[in-house]
Amino acid sequence: MKQITKVFTPIILSFLLFFCSNPELKKDHKTNDTEIKSFQKNPEFNNYWYSGKAEITSYKLSQIRYGEIHEGTAVNIFVTEDFLPEKQVKADKANKNNVLILKLNSTKNFTTGIYPYSLMTSTFSPIDINKNAIKISFSSQEWCGNTFVQLNNREAYQIQFYSYFESNADKKINLKKHILENELWNQLRISPKNLPVGEIQIIPSFEFLGLHHKEFKAFSAIASLEEQGAFLIYTINYPKLDRTLSIKVTKDFPNTIESWEETFSSRGKILTTKAEKITTIQSAYWSKNGVADIKERKELGLN
Repeated sequence: MKQITKVFTPIILSFLLFFCSNPELKKDHKTNDTEIKSFQKNPEFNNYWYSGKAEITSYKLSQIRYGEIHEGTAVNIFVTEDFLPEKQVKADKANKNNVLILKLNSTKNFTTGIYPYSLMTSTFSPIDINKNAIKISFSSQEWCGNTFVQLNNREAYQIQFYSYFESNADKKINLKKHILENELWNQLRISPKNLPVGEIQIIPSFEFLGLHHKEFKAFSAIASLEEQGAFLIYTINYPKLDRTLSIKVTKDFPNTIESWEETFSSRGKILTTKAEKITTIQSAYWSKNGVADIKERKELGLN
């Protein structure tokens, strides 16, 4: 009886989560064998990620742009969802073909001189860490204009890129499947000790490629994972880009992202973007859109 409970607990929790965000849901959710095995390895994962809430973490941000450092805030929102693998969108209803994913919505807000920047990256990764992200989108809004990038994982990576810059004009790109830097943030939360290390090919973050007019392709990188006291430090160095990303997470579950640093050359200067955690809360934020709910923004230190 205990074994049966272990198998069906994640299914029930996932089902309850979808009732919270999709009241019209009527049918049972079915989880494939690979996903069940993944859950059974870490019961804490089920209790934390299938509680009907998202994890929201706010950060104090110091962001590189135009050869200077600009102060702002960053927010990472992690939440589990059912995903339609063919349409590659969040499922409105339970379906036997749905894929359980961990979604990261990463936002940044900072001001450069007179005008503000608003950045957002969404990464949809299967809980099965052996599979690549199904979809990634990145958008940048500032007073000069918009930039938007979307990757769909099909037979190849299909990328659509839209920008107001002539030198970076609208294009469609097909890429061979390599590790995506964006999906590694999700893997840090699912199974950090199984992160890829050594000399590998990685497609850098869409934020970096899009904002700095770099070619969308895989670059040679050297990745490492080290323990430092109560933390794990995952570092990726791209020699040809002169860029290094280092992410610090708690060694113990739920492997909260405490901070990160990104170092590269901007207008002839070697500078470092830094983000330091303010606080973490769990919240069903999608249902908290009233005036009274502003209190949770204050709790996050977001004014």
